[in-house]
Amino acid sequence: MHPVVIEVALNGATPAERNPTVPRSIDDIIEQGVACMDAGASIIHTHLPVHNVEPAIAGEQYDTIFQAWLDHDANALAMPTIGVGAGVEDKLAHIDYLAGTGAIRIGFIDPGTILLGYVEPDGTPSPNSPVYVNTFADMNYAIDQCNRHGLALHFALFEPGFLRNVLTYWRLGRLTPGSFVKFYFGGPYGVIARGKGVTFGLPPTVKALDAYLEMLELEHCDLPWFSAVVGGDLIHTAIARATIERGGHIRVGLEDHASDSRRPSNLELVNEVVALCHEVGRPVATPQQTVDVLGMRPRQSAT
Repeated sequence: MHPVVIEVALNGATPAERNPTVPRSIDDIIEQGVACMDAGASIIHTHLPVHNVEPAIAGEQYDTIFQAWLDHDANALAMPTIGVGAGVEDKLAHIDYLAGTGAIRIGFIDPGTILLGYVEPDGTPSPNSPVYVNTFADMNYAIDQCNRHGLALHFALFEPGFLRNVLTYWRLGRLTPGSFVKFYFGGPYGVIARGKGVTFGLPPTVKALDAYLEMLELEHCDLPWFSAVVGGDLIHTAIARATIERGGHIRVGLEDHASDSRRPSNLELVNEVVALCHEVGRPVATPQQTVDVLGMRPRQSAT
């Protein structure tokens, strides 16, 4: 089989109370990204130390981090998160900046809308749970942006309807070379992970994975796919082995991980997946191999 691509999501909104090893400073983010690359991760995803900054500052801070990773490995594949602003143009303005500096080769949009529920101390769903909104206008903008810059497209699928949206654009031939989908399975803690009780999407079971794969098969769609367990412990679910055995790829990291029993580091999470790949008998992709596995365009000079 082709090599397994490992993505590590270093931090997200995970607080130190949930895991004291989560990186928050720019230096810590750089250091942990390099360590995870050396261990086998070829896609490194991070949030900034302070998320709520204007697009110009976000672009500069991401560029500082990503250029350090590129200095370590010129084929490193870095991925930021969505920004803030009144509209999608502001929220994705840093993608234009980073494409211009040559710091990124992957763009993104989460193709749908979802209620990011969490629980109050008594276990009831919080009325303050935010709604994460991505409209078809947002999707159109992000897809056009990636076509304009020659970036691959990353689609995070929180529930099956998100995949239906991606397939619509795939049928229209609008996805860029190297585009891929990621199945987000809902762990017991959910996305925000402030306690058990409210989660999302499909559970991390083999039947749930096969449901997503059947959706791809029905369309004869060969997009590369990843699995992630958000608000749970991927390596302790059936999803990890099943994904590797079925030819998929894996995302781990402290953005997603939540557990009652353990607090691993990002490096430990990557090492666990690498060991499982070796056990199953699939090699782990280097960053350069990842470009080939995903079918990405060759690196372009900064525009």
